[in-house]
Amino acid sequence: MARNSFTSGASGKNARNENFPVASILLPKHLRSHVMAFYNFARGGDDVADDPNLGSDEKLLILNNMEKTLLGGNPSGDALFPAVKVMRLSLSETGVSAIYCRDLLKAFRQDAVKGRYASMQELLDYCLLSAAPVGRYLMDISGKSPSDIDTTPSDALCVALQLLNHLQDMKIDYLDLDRVYLPADWMKEYSADPSDLAAEKMSAPLKNVSDRMIIEIDKLLLAAAPLGQMLSGPLGREASGIREIAQRLSNKLKHSDQLSNRVELGKIKSLFWFFRGAMMG
Repeated sequence: MARNSFTSGASGKNARNENFPVASILLPKHLRSHVMAFYNFARGGDDVADDPNLGSDEKLLILNNMEKTLLGGNPSGDALFPAVKVMRLSLSETGVSAIYCRDLLKAFRQDAVKGRYASMQELLDYCLLSAAPVGRYLMDISGKSPSDIDTTPSDALCVALQLLNHLQDMKIDYLDLDRVYLPADWMKEYSADPSDLAAEKMSAPLKNVSDRMIIEIDKLLLAAAPLGQMLSGPLGREASGIREIAQRLSNKLKHSDQLSNRVELGKIKSLFWFFRGAMMG
């Protein structure tokens, strides 16, 4: 049987080094442990999908066992996947649906077998599984059921965050995982090639593709602008703060070469823009 990558922390990532605050102090204290449970579940599943030492079949086996454990149909899974057990207990305590976790698992399964996207729409469809469930979960656990309110602004913000991360990691995703989260039709239109992602500096064609992606990201961030006011309260302020960070990161990416160095805002600047956005929101 495949080794348990879920608990191995293959990516080395955790809540402290994400681009955006996770379970920030703006959220009510009684919700933070549940939000962290959701984050740890997502982080673990993503680590499985991104583990370069596992084959596609091994990844799918682990992800399928995670889902069985989440739904209570895999008693031995609690020991293998402690974060999944915590997530299952959290869902039981809060009454929140498992659909958000299951959608993330669908995205991780897709990552295990798919490394190219033919069009922007295909990429957006993927992001609706890999990112949008995060915002919907946060709304649901805060008492704002996605079935009762328009999720368009939340989905737009989450998809924008995902696309920003793809631009930040375009080189490492290609070199380590042979994945290209850039639309193949755009690459062809600008005469860019996936091998361009291995270079020390961005080629002009690849820069054109990146710039076009940033235009789409900015459109999504504009669509997300009403979210803070729509949600109101702590969750609305958190959404406004995260959107502010995303806009600043998008602006920085416009004027940077993502292949030379990973483009980031830095912890202090991120906190500054987060709280500035939260106050304005």
